[in-house]
This record gives sequence, structure tokens and C-alpha cells, in this order.
Amino acid sequence: MVNNTIIEICIGNVADAIKAASYPIDRIELNSALELGGLTPSIETLKYLKKHISLPICCMDRIRGGDFCYNEHEYEIMFADAANMLEQKADGIVFGFLNQDKTINIVKTKEMVKLIHFYHREAVFHKAFDEIEDLDKACETLLELGIDRILTSGKAVYPDIISGCKTISLLHQKYGQKLQFLPGGGVRTDNICEVITTTKTGQIHMTSKKEYPGGYLGLDEIQLQQMLESIRTI
Repeated sequence: MVNNTIIEICIGNVADAIKAASYPIDRIELNSALELGGLTPSIETLKYLKKHISLPICCMDRIRGGDFCYNEHEYEIMFADAANMLEQKADGIVFGFLNQDKTINIVKTKEMVKLIHFYHREAVFHKAFDEIEDLDKACETLLELGIDRILTSGKAVYPDIISGCKTISLLHQKYGQKLQFLPGGGVRTDNICEVITTTKTGQIHMTSKKEYPGGYLGLDEIQLQQMLESIRTI
């Protein structure tokens, strides 16, 4: 934590997670394939990191890129992946299930929350939330279903998270006593302070990434250091 702000960093590989753990980070969102927006990490990656770092690790559960409307085969695999990650001590599962009309798939979301809470871990609804038209109704639904935290840009189109900060602030004011809001999606060195001070949620989600030779996205330590220093100035 820096300056009373909980810091979550989105990480896509083992080496970057270990590097990030040396900084004042509070939580890792573990993914694979950041190039596709983040997919489910391997079980072996999670197992390795649980042995080597002490930070809480929330794991992405997303079988493929593209939309968040899945068929029964995909759901079966994602529920099996979630159970396996929870068995391997994942501290939370990050997921998002929508219907074709971009409303919440209530049946599958309820089922996933039940599974996660059986292990006494956190149920996190990811940025599929931002595709929903009525965010107030979505918050009420997710509260009823038992979601613990929502990752959101306030419907801002990446990378312009600033345009969604007021929306996040309003949602936090209305529902924040029972539901966490985690601003994320376009947080950068030049806007991180404004995101934190405008949303007032007490936490931030950032990736701090750059493209490496070969085309994969990985941790940019210099950018991470700059972002942490910016938070210290608030």
C-alpha cells in the first residue's frame, strides 16, 4: 500500500510477478496472454508463485479472447479451471459472464460465486461490467449474487479511463459500503493520481506494461516505479 491506496497489478508471467512482489504492491491479478486482454493462467504458474511470493494472487478465469458470452463447453472448462485454481490457493477468481444482450448471466455468475465463496476467497467481476448498459442495475444484481469487487473503467473506452472516473465515483458513493470498486483499464503514469483522487475508491488496478521483442507484453519496472512515486505525491 502506498499513501493509503491498495495497489493491484496485472501480471502475465512468473518472472514479472516475482519482480512486482519486490515493490509495495498489495495484490496480483495473475493472467496469461495479456496481448488478448488476459486469459486464464496455468496451474503450474500459480503453484510456483504461491511457493515464491507472499502477495495475494487473484486469478483470471477467461478461456479465450473476444466477448464474454460462453457456450456450455467453455463454461464447463472455466468452472473446472476455477476449482483447480482455488484448490491451489488462489486468493480470488476474476471472471465475467454476460448474455448476448450484454446483461449479466445470473445463473452462471451465481454458480461461480458459490464455488469461490465455498473456498472463502474473493469473487471479482471483471471489465465485462463495462459492456452492460445499466450499471446501477448491474451493481444491484452483483450485490445480490455476492460479488465482492468489480474491476471497471466506468464504461470509458480504453485507454481513456479518465472519462469514466466520475461514474466510478458515483457508483462507489452509492454501493461502496457493500461492494468494492477497483478502477482499471488505461491507468498510466500521467493519469494515475487523477484516477485515484477522482474515484476515491481507495484502490487502483494497473498493468505497467510494455511490448518486448517477440511481441509479448510484460512488466515495465521503470513505469511501475514512476507510478508508485506519483501515488506518493497525492
